[in-house]
Amino acid sequence: MTTSTAQQTLELADAGTVADLRTFISRARAADDGAVRLQAVGSVLAAYVCVMRPKLLGEGTPTVLGLRTMALHTPSDVDVTVPLAAVSDRLARMAADDVRLAVPPMTVHESWAGISAPRGGWDRLQEIDAETLIRVAKDGVREVAQIIPVNPGAMIVNNARAAVWGRPVPGIAPALPAGAAFAAYALGFVAPDETAVLFGSERWLRLSTGRGHVLIRPAAII
Repeated sequence: MTTSTAQQTLELADAGTVADLRTFISRARAADDGAVRLQAVGSVLAAYVCVMRPKLLGEGTPTVLGLRTMALHTPSDVDVTVPLAAVSDRLARMAADDVRLAVPPMTVHESWAGISAPRGGWDRLQEIDAETLIRVAKDGVREVAQIIPVNPGAMIVNNARAAVWGRPVPGIAPALPAGAAFAAYALGFVAPDETAVLFGSERWLRLSTGRGHVLIRPAAII
């Protein structure tokens, strides 16, 4: 469902920030070409995307969100959820020195955008080698491809992904769904020889690196 909203503009800090947002949006579309929540508070823009979420009652897919924050040149107060494709189109049409992003005028309703992770109270749980996350992500992608037959139905695809990405990463407590590793890898948040940090707050987990954050709400509590 879409609804109209007044045209708004976000003035990003510089051309490098525009390029950063363009890369993030491109990676997010490759993972799940859905929507992005643009939340600007003061001089900071938080861009949320959903990499995966449960689509059936009782399935094992966790809700996994990607979060990238970036600086704004001009303070703003914006909170909209808009199509990734529309943002990508506007970024592609911006000139090399243009830093003003026109927010798409059509908003979309996404259930995940209404699920807010805690703003504070995060406890540091443990560090995780990026190589571990990358390996889990790549192994999972191969396994999903092997499980899904040629011309599968939507139910088969959904069940295969839930089985693989809902499975915990070995050796990490509390249980971190493999889908979190996939999100970190797909969004470009992890690189070899780096370390990610796992945090916990209430019922949420957060996997953080210098490039961004993965927010995880396990399927069992959806």
